[in-house]
Amino acid sequence: MSKSIILKKNGGPEVLELQDVKVDSPGPDEIKVTNHAIGLNYIDTYHRSGLYPIKLPSGIGLEAAGKIDEVGSNVTEFNKGDNVAYASVPLGAYAQQRIIPAKIAVKVPEGISHELAATLMTKGLTTNYLITKTYKLKAGETVLFHAAAGGVGQIFAQWANSIGAKVIGTVGSDEKIKIAQENGYSNVINYTKDDFAKEVMKITNNEGVPAVFDGVGKETFLGSLACLKIRGMMVSFGNASGPLDPVNVPKDIQPKGLYFTRPSIGQYFTNRKELQTGADQIFEKVKFGKIKIKIFRKYRLADAKQAHADLESRQLNGPVILIP
Repeated sequence: MSKSIILKKNGGPEVLELQDVKVDSPGPDEIKVTNHAIGLNYIDTYHRSGLYPIKLPSGIGLEAAGKIDEVGSNVTEFNKGDNVAYASVPLGAYAQQRIIPAKIAVKVPEGISHELAATLMTKGLTTNYLITKTYKLKAGETVLFHAAAGGVGQIFAQWANSIGAKVIGTVGSDEKIKIAQENGYSNVINYTKDDFAKEVMKITNNEGVPAVFDGVGKETFLGSLACLKIRGMMVSFGNASGPLDPVNVPKDIQPKGLYFTRPSIGQYFTNRKELQTGADQIFEKVKFGKIKIKIFRKYRLADAKQAHADLESRQLNGPVILIP
């Protein structure tokens, strides 16, 4: 039996239930994994609340790292005992042990711990596609990133700096300014106190930025449009402050001929080869010190309710994991 978090209805953190779940042998194209560390991500709260509807009852969680206990008859790329990580549907990562499709797993190299791997998949792959695929960031460019002290934000600035780009960051409190600065942001703005759009225009000598990366959502959308250059790109990839209002194309997009996109991991890593390549790029940057990860907090799996409450109240300033 595996201790697993089960979601039977949508709601607040209180709807997360810890239950015993029987785990059978994997099917032909599956692997059985014992999780050693589980990544906590904001999208987990969207599945729990119902903002992103899922069929209930359901497991919850997309990301974890552990060891393979058993492989299916058709699986050739993995063996029992391999260290793996994953960040994809089907939901259910909040578990001691589970079965997953082999196609969503990647091998974790020597020198990368389970705890580190569990923080790198969703956040690292998100950073990867944002910088290398959605908007191909170039040396010498300056862009804007919201939620600079968060898990993705901390990786984003380090990755951008490693290729010679600069990032202006916004945070929601003065306490988070130092965190963002320590991770490589050239300028940091508290958007709850200052008009970040005006500050960005000052920093860029009224040129604006070619791209804005926004995981905050409702509170920052219009300001983001205001500080974009003509033909700039608005990259909306999260809703930490609430979902966006409907976009008014003639009013919001047309005046500067802006590009607007709403990307996700699944659109950029569509098969295991792409997934392994993307993960290897992240692991390499970590192993060579281009990206440094500091786990902010660890919770027991049984304390998932508290972890969700702390995440939604903006108390977690960096990567967080659950320990089964």
